Amino acid sequence: MLRLIWNVVVLCGVSAVLTQCGTSSLGSGNLGGPTTEERDARIAAEPTGNFYYGRRYLVEKTRFWGYLRQPRESWNRAKLVIMREEKKSTPDRMSESGAPGQSYGFDANAEYRIHGYYTGREVYEPNSNQFLSEFMLTDYEMVDRQPGWLFRPEDHYDRLRITMVPR
Repeated sequence: MLRLIWNVVVLCGVSAVLTQCGTSSLGSGNLGGPTTEERDARIAAEPTGNFYYGRRYLVEKTRFWGYLRQPRESWNRAKLVIMREEKKSTPDRMSESGAPGQSYGFDANAEYRIHGYYTGREVYEPNSNQFLSEFMLTDYEMVDRQPGWLFRPEDHYDRLRITMVPR
């Protein structure tokens, strides 16, 4: 009986340590980038027009494209979208098993100026279990290859799970 109690105590201790490790890694950002003030100033000075700013957000096995927002609007108001590619393919429309930099998702976290429109449809993305807005892509241009954090300086990017959401 004493041995069973000892095993439970050790298991609880190991669980507590592992939980702390997981929590602390998510608390510090891994994307770098500008200060909050610099980001706010950059957004306030953006050109406006009939386009959106988009940030590619790649999470393996999902089929959403990333986040879109209006010019001069905070990223916290951005929407996660699924791109409809009837008129134009997304920049990373490549093989998923290609060489680094030449495969699907090579542009993770890149920022684009996105042209197109919302179709008004909500599309189910089964791997994230979400209904997301569908966006008809008509054109794009890269704005910044490494813009840093998306929503907060402490954003932590993980290719295997959704870790960045607006708040």
